Amino acid sequence: MRRLPILLLGLCVLAGALTACVPGSTSAHGPIAMLLPDKKTARYETFDRPLFEARVAELGDYDVLYANADQDAARQQQQAESALAAGAEVLVLDPVDARAAATIVAAARAQDVPVIAYDRLISGGGLAYYISFDNERVGELQATALVTALADRGQADAGILMVNGSPTDSNAALFRAGARRILDESGLRVLAEYDTPDWSPDKAQSWVAGQISQYGADIAGVYAANDGTASGAVAALRAADVSPFPVVTGQDAELSALQRIVAGDQYMTVYKALKPQAERAAEVAVDLLHGRTVTGEIEVDGTPATLLTPVAVTVADILDTVVADGFWSVEDICTPDYAAACAAAGLQ
Repeated sequence: MRRLPILLLGLCVLAGALTACVPGSTSAHGPIAMLLPDKKTARYETFDRPLFEARVAELGDYDVLYANADQDAARQQQQAESALAAGAEVLVLDPVDARAAATIVAAARAQDVPVIAYDRLISGGGLAYYISFDNERVGELQATALVTALADRGQADAGILMVNGSPTDSNAALFRAGARRILDESGLRVLAEYDTPDWSPDKAQSWVAGQISQYGADIAGVYAANDGTASGAVAALRAADVSPFPVVTGQDAELSALQRIVAGDQYMTVYKALKPQAERAAEVAVDLLHGRTVTGEIEVDGTPATLLTPVAVTVADILDTVVADGFWSVEDICTPDYAAACAAAGLQ
């Protein structure tokens, strides 16, 4: 028995990116594994992981194995296998590739380990729970803001670019579907669109730069599916000195995006309250660890689910949304570089 802590520690080391394995734990249960998809999207390391781990700790003496796949589906597969080998009794999985992750679900089910799909729905069924946001609504909010802003500029029939999310992300298709529902009924013209591999800001920037060479000042707006791709679009637009500066959307309420909104480089983002998402996932994970039946407010593809409500944020909404929720503070946003813009926007 004295060799058990050494064995468990060895499994943690073999797991590579798995962290927070505590071989000295007194928990009667195996650990909960949380497997997140990337580090390019700031939310995962800044909010999802710490919020999830904090809620698990509040609920009892449970270990959390954590790994981030850094946009590598094969690495995530290995991380999942390592977590199962280390005795994980629940997987909380935000997949890099929603289709490929079906293999992880099947492997977990073969060991009677339930899987919670976190933020992105995993293809193939067999899930114990799904927790996310109304992702088509995200796209609708982005497109509605874009249409309204351009109408206010007198550009209701202008040309726009669509910088969509990663083709391996099931949510990206939902964002696009929601956005298209609004855009197709508007007078706006989609000049070109692009599915951004790995949600890469650099790839978004390179693609937008190429479209500027082709369309130039005809680009009145950019539908960017998240704040990372928005940052790439803004960098390309600024480098080309496009004027008037196009309306640019985003998502995730990243700090840099809020600063771009204050400065006028990005028109809006979509705020998703990550605390209730992470905490609900933690609560369901602990329930499943104990073998309790879990129910959702709705079902998605036969899986009990919770879908939270996203909120559009422009410069006028920052205080009433992200600041009011404690997601970011005025001090976070209004660094010296943005002090004048914050003052002009009434962020005090």
